[in-house]
Amino acid sequence: MSDEKIELPHNSPVQPTRLELEDTIKFRCHKDISCWNQCCARADVTLAPYDIIRLKKRMNMDSTEFLAQYSVPFEIDAHGIPGIKLRTDDSGACQFMTNEGCSVYEDRPTACRYYPSGLLSMRALGEAKDEQHFLLIKEDHCKGHEEDNIITIGDYRKEQQVEEFDELNRDFYRIILKKKSTGPTIGAPSDMSLQLFFMASYDVDRFRRFVMSENFIKIYDITDEEYDSLEKDDVALMQFGFTLMKQVFFGELSIKEREGAWDKRADERREILEYRKKVEIAEHEKKQEEARKAAIDSGTEHAED
Repeated sequence: MSDEKIELPHNSPVQPTRLELEDTIKFRCHKDISCWNQCCARADVTLAPYDIIRLKKRMNMDSTEFLAQYSVPFEIDAHGIPGIKLRTDDSGACQFMTNEGCSVYEDRPTACRYYPSGLLSMRALGEAKDEQHFLLIKEDHCKGHEEDNIITIGDYRKEQQVEEFDELNRDFYRIILKKKSTGPTIGAPSDMSLQLFFMASYDVDRFRRFVMSENFIKIYDITDEEYDSLEKDDVALMQFGFTLMKQVFFGELSIKEREGAWDKRADERREILEYRKKVEIAEHEKKQEEARKAAIDSGTEHAED
């Protein structure tokens, strides 16, 4: 167990000590425990990208439908980086909670798998790589901490099958950490980059339509085999989205761009803007001419009176 303390808000249920894989916790949850379902009755569950893929498939919905019905947005940081939480019912309970427990248990989100521990991703100043540590959450209602079961963080992660989720979400966490640790230029993203972040991170089916669009194909040099994978495989598309975000946000050029594509795109946009400007000028001149004629006609009517 690390002696490093974590700064926490007042009355936070998170224990202020950083844990490592070999550290142990005393905990067990089961249906006969007196607090059964209490953690789900006041749910505050943040979703990571792979969580949404698992859940939307479980519900047989596309990502846009799932987000509309089962999620609410929030801002991860002061720069407006978008996050997603599970939507609750009017009482604050998770919509997937039943008397028997979680109705989507096999596909439950990362945060639910970790509870009562949690992932603590960190990046030290001056370091290029992030570190993964862990924390412990102790809420007053939870009696699982009183159960006679001691287990290491590492074994608990295996038991809850959270390792796959962490691995597939790792680049997402790294993007957030890097955006938080960079200077003000990168730290203050444009509306367009925020939209890309939301779409590539959470709305994978809408992101697929974007990637398969004619304009995207014109810019990026992607093989037919790669496009076939992106069209059929949500996980491959999610990972491609992470790569694209790192390219757009941080200049990590991993996706090959077609030679001269951006110059051609700029020329096309310039032509469109010039055409729009001509139309607006013509429309303005038309309105002025109509106003002038109306003024003349009005003056003629007054003269006749």
